[in-house]
Amino acid sequence: MPPKRACRAALLAAAAAYVLFLLLFEVPSIAVPAAPSSSSSSRHAATHRARRRELEASALPTSSSPLRPDKAAFPRRAPLAVSSLRFHRRNASSSSIDASASAAFAAARPHLARLLSTAPLSSSSSSPSPSPSLSASSCPATVSVPKDRLASGGGVAVELPCGMAVGSRVTVLARPRVAARREGDAPMTGSSQFMVELLGTKAVQGEEPPRILHFNPRIRGDFSGRPVIELNTCYRMQWAQPQRCQGWASRPDEDTVDGELKCERWIHEEDNIKTKFEEESRIKLLFHRLVGRPNKVRPVDQPYPFAEGKQFLLTIIAGLEGYHINVDGRHVASFPYRTGYSLEDATGLSLKGDLDVESISADYLPISPPTFTPQRYLEMSEQWKASPLPAEPVELFIGILSAANHFAERMAVRKSWMISTRRSSSVVARFFVALNREKDVNEELKKEAEYFGDIVIVPFMDSYDLVVLKTIAIAEYGVRVVPAKYIMKCDDDTFVRLDSVLDQEWPEDVYPPYANGPGYVISSDIAQYIVSEFDNNTLRLFKMEDVSMGMWVEKFSVTRRPVEYLHDVRFYQPGCFDGYFTAHYQSPQHMICLWRKLQSGSAQCCNVR
Repeated sequence: MPPKRACRAALLAAAAAYVLFLLLFEVPSIAVPAAPSSSSSSRHAATHRARRRELEASALPTSSSPLRPDKAAFPRRAPLAVSSLRFHRRNASSSSIDASASAAFAAARPHLARLLSTAPLSSSSSSPSPSPSLSASSCPATVSVPKDRLASGGGVAVELPCGMAVGSRVTVLARPRVAARREGDAPMTGSSQFMVELLGTKAVQGEEPPRILHFNPRIRGDFSGRPVIELNTCYRMQWAQPQRCQGWASRPDEDTVDGELKCERWIHEEDNIKTKFEEESRIKLLFHRLVGRPNKVRPVDQPYPFAEGKQFLLTIIAGLEGYHINVDGRHVASFPYRTGYSLEDATGLSLKGDLDVESISADYLPISPPTFTPQRYLEMSEQWKASPLPAEPVELFIGILSAANHFAERMAVRKSWMISTRRSSSVVARFFVALNREKDVNEELKKEAEYFGDIVIVPFMDSYDLVVLKTIAIAEYGVRVVPAKYIMKCDDDTFVRLDSVLDQEWPEDVYPPYANGPGYVISSDIAQYIVSEFDNNTLRLFKMEDVSMGMWVEKFSVTRRPVEYLHDVRFYQPGCFDGYFTAHYQSPQHMICLWRKLQSGSAQCCNVR
């Protein structure tokens, strides 16, 4: 070979070797999208990228972009997902919600920094161990209210630290007030009433505590025009079906409560007409006396148990099947326990209305903390952990609005309809939770988030007026972290029949939103529009998140392309009805009850309204 040609070949060989060296050792590797028949290692790499996108949200940003975090602000640790949502007040003339949002994000910043700076749970630990909220020494068997607490007027509230148990009783000595009358006035109705309630713990600032027992005598009657006693339960301001006692006894063939009638009979003092029922009862009473049998006939001539200006002694006794209410030693009503409301949750007693309270006492209370604790559920809940994020875009992403101390609600969702999302590769669900002002609550939230891997922390202080920001965070997550064709929002007290939602046939390419409290679905392009508008500081905010969604979609319809609104009553707002798609205002126990019914093939409600 000629010398020039040999020299040229040597140079080419050296250059090729150098390029090969660069490719193998210096140039970063590039992942090429795999074909459908790709190996498991390629699928693992794609899954890792999807998971990495979720973890990248856990950095606390300092940049001015509302949705782009500074990834170097804090080291990324094991899976504590924090939404990249940020808020910057637009100008001095911004709305009050803008000011509230700015303050909430600023107040949350040190709390979030503290959470992110502490070490995560060890992956080898089986479960976190939340600190017990109560000790045995804080569970007195008897509670009484000093007289000076009752003389101030207004409502009266009494704490029952460890709830109630079977055999517990509450005793109230009080006197209904005499309503003022003017001479010649017509009889007054709809007034002179009071309420005795057993309350659960209030979960969120601005939220009413659940009413585990609502006992409401209306001395002058209501729309019926006759005295009545109403008993009920209420969860998140949603009343269930009332039990009304109106003066006649429950039928013997109706369900009783520990052998007692739900409603006893009473007569009015001015009512001198003897009914057929009274006559038959008197004959039965005479017959039993003649034959020497024990008197099993209930008295029929008792008046309504309450009167204006007349002192009464009321006792509420917790039985095996329900509450029993006695007045002056006489059984008046019994109220069966309802699904979703347990004795140990009754941690407060409230008295309100036209009532002067003279003394209150509670005895035979449990002397140990309730058994329903987060630690018990966490230790038994390996199977409720979230599945890894899928590598590819999903059909449906579900964002669930929750609050930091709604552990029981989240646990019930994990153990009921959320099971279906863990079985599907086309559906992902995550809880969206803002921070609490209590340090201990946030620390427990972090333990729960790292353990289950299904919580996205939205970095502002929780407030009812700022729920709309969680909705934006859901849209952002469903666009940028888990790309989804449809994004659904619901609450942690909403039970979702996921199969029914997925089986709906939507003829349009873009599914229009159903903006309502319990749940709605929007298409990905609407979600992208919302995120973009928020990013550009042009998204109008309103404290009611479902109303906000309606405004955003209306603007989308005007500026982008028309939207057709579809409505289905089975996305039920007031509560639950048989055949539901979503059931709203469901307590943790209701969730489990609905799931069990659904597994048996029945889409029926619990405690039907």
